[in-house]
Amino acid sequence: GKDGGYDLLFTNARVVDGTGAPWFLADVGVRGGKIAAVGRLSGSPARRTIDASGLVVAPGFIDLLGQSEYNVLVDGRAASKITQGITTEVTGEGESIAPTDEKRIAENEDVYKKYGVRPDWRTLDQYFASLERRGTAINLATFIGSGGVRAMVVGMEKRPATPAELKRMEALVDEAMREGALGVSSSLQYIPNIYSDTAELIALAKVAARYGGAYFTHQRSESGRLSASLDEVFTIAREAKIRTQIWHLKTAYKPNFGRMPEILKKIEDARAEGLDVAANQYPWNRASNG
Repeated sequence: GKDGGYDLLFTNARVVDGTGAPWFLADVGVRGGKIAAVGRLSGSPARRTIDASGLVVAPGFIDLLGQSEYNVLVDGRAASKITQGITTEVTGEGESIAPTDEKRIAENEDVYKKYGVRPDWRTLDQYFASLERRGTAINLATFIGSGGVRAMVVGMEKRPATPAELKRMEALVDEAMREGALGVSSSLQYIPNIYSDTAELIALAKVAARYGGAYFTHQRSESGRLSASLDEVFTIAREAKIRTQIWHLKTAYKPNFGRMPEILKKIEDARAEGLDVAANQYPWNRASNG
């Protein structure tokens, strides 16, 4: 800190650095909005010093499944995230903020009237530009939702996509991947995503895989048909050669309680076979997953 000190100095912090290493005791100096030094810095001049004794200083948390893509346009402070230490949110579960079109925008007109923000974007690129113009306290990344793409191209009908429709859906995923989407996602218990068959999901996942993207899924069943649902996830991972994540894995409702060891073994077996499949869970009880 010899070169003019720090804007902000945290002293005596338990630093958890995100590498997987155990916490260590250190001071953290911040200058110009960036971490400038980690070590024994006490006595260095600082505009503001915070005694972090007994507290943890860590990099911002990543919320792997948020839904703030519209909310951050209404209120860029994202207070409910920032106060939890979340600095990055990943969104786009089965449907995403973009791409969109006039028809989809018209469907949500009441929301836009209520909150005063009407989409001035159609593509993902245009959405990110709009978000940057308004400013936001959190970083935001998104998947391209296969359900949203289906709604745009096929609509809400219960039927397979025609070859021409599938081509159009693939083109939308391709464009979104080039514009920064993390991959393609599905949420298969909701209309119209529920009408997507495995072949459709494989086709869209293959597009994401070309760009190094991932396939994240709210799988088809989280209760009675969980085993068959997992097999579908593995089939998509295998056929599309894509790294895959099961969002909020659970064995919901009483008849399925106690099945988690069997379910985890299925995932471990798939990984042993060479599939890049993983899962995450809610850190709280929800929807009968107790």
